[in-house]
Amino acid sequence: VDHLQAGGVKWMMYWIIFALFTTAETFTDIFLCWFPFYYELKIAFVAWLLSPYTKGSSLLYRKFVHPTLSSKEKEIDDCLVQAKDRSYDALVHFGKRGLNVAATAAVMAASKGQGALSERLRSFSMQDLSTIRGDGAPAPSGPPPPGPGRASGKHGQPKMSRSASESAGSSGTA
Repeated sequence: VDHLQAGGVKWMMYWIIFALFTTAETFTDIFLCWFPFYYELKIAFVAWLLSPYTKGSSLLYRKFVHPTLSSKEKEIDDCLVQAKDRSYDALVHFGKRGLNVAATAAVMAASKGQGALSERLRSFSMQDLSTIRGDGAPAPSGPPPPGPGRASGKHGQPKMSRSASESAGSSGTA
């Protein structure tokens, strides 16, 4: 376990140094790209950082980054607490605004759709509502009225087109 932790710390130091290098590189590329062997020196520097023999990233981290972070630890912790508080306040603020927008949209949709809903509800009669099964009311005695999409002919048989009924009749006589 100690070996795994040591490897993890090594890579943490490398990635922190590499992130700082990449940030600095953004600015130095603008001014130093004309310098002879600039790009070759950058490659050599990254190889030096990675090398297990030179331990460049570990050296730079322990010499510069760790002492700076240790001396600023209290300030960093205070900034993190403030950021946490501000993010919570922002989340609550935007959450309330989002709920207000959603509620307003729901009320607007309900008020626009209220006319259509009341018309649809008026189309039901009390007799239609009492024939719904499962409400304790007796089932209707006659055949059910044809509903939308349910076309029926005589005796509850589905309607057939003329050509379909003729082909059904001719297949039985052959």
